[in-house]
Amino acid sequence: MNILVIGGAGFIGYHLVHDLLDAGHMVTVLGRSEQPTRPLPLGVRYLSGDLSNAAQLKDCLAGIDAVAHLASGTVPATGDKDPIADVNMNLNGTLNLLMAMEACNVKRLLFLSSGGTVYGPPQEVPISVHHPLAPICSYGIVKVAIESYLKLFERNAGLRPIVIRASNPYGSHQGNLGVQGIIGTYLNLASQRRPLEIWGDGSTIRDFIYIKDLTSLCVKSLESDKVGIYNGGSGTGTSVLAIAQLVQDITGNPAPIVYKPHRNLDVPISILDVETTKADFDWKPEIGIKEGILKTWDWLHIA
Repeated sequence: MNILVIGGAGFIGYHLVHDLLDAGHMVTVLGRSEQPTRPLPLGVRYLSGDLSNAAQLKDCLAGIDAVAHLASGTVPATGDKDPIADVNMNLNGTLNLLMAMEACNVKRLLFLSSGGTVYGPPQEVPISVHHPLAPICSYGIVKVAIESYLKLFERNAGLRPIVIRASNPYGSHQGNLGVQGIIGTYLNLASQRRPLEIWGDGSTIRDFIYIKDLTSLCVKSLESDKVGIYNGGSGTGTSVLAIAQLVQDITGNPAPIVYKPHRNLDVPISILDVETTKADFDWKPEIGIKEGILKTWDWLHIA
């Protein structure tokens, strides 16, 4: 297939582009910067633009068989600060994409949603895709709205969407400046013997998935004929405090832990039920949390 990866120069996109090429697909990347923010493999076409330009999107879709929509202009910590911008960039931009896909007769879409925010505080753990949706931050609200529009376009325009509600991906090439991704951030801070900041008491539990496990799922889902919503996580939970302690052990640097006030946008626990995902895509996460952090630490040393 010829696949357009929106956000293909970002952390997840970087790995997905490589995995799609390894699987024999042709790849075009759409990014907001004039030039890719990181080197792309040979043979990948790069287009500069964003989802606000509906006319340009139609040009980008020429000859495309499927779209992987990974882009987001916000993260959970920033969406609440400007929810109007969150809606304009992410919801309205995605609607532009869906209308352009309808006009260009491109039916297949992978949308990366957020398993950590769409469910809100869980009523049961692990969290299945049938769990009620009750997001407590703008980022999650927008993801739920996009999922609803995907169902609308599936019904009215023949769109064939597959939604992966991803947990917390981590691994090489992730930013480490503290905006999103505590593992990369903690590794960077520990390497400098700087404090590791924890919001709350550290008991918050998250489902962390190694990046290659997530992108292998994305490839399998795009190649399948499945339509619907799936969780994409490790299916296991690790507390934020345990992550900080693992980082201390792996790096050999006893970076101090500093506790900050609890944030209202953080749910106490999020562990995704991925049993249906495993069965439907003959997939399973391969890399455990300690091995994944070790791999990420090794990459940071090489980088």
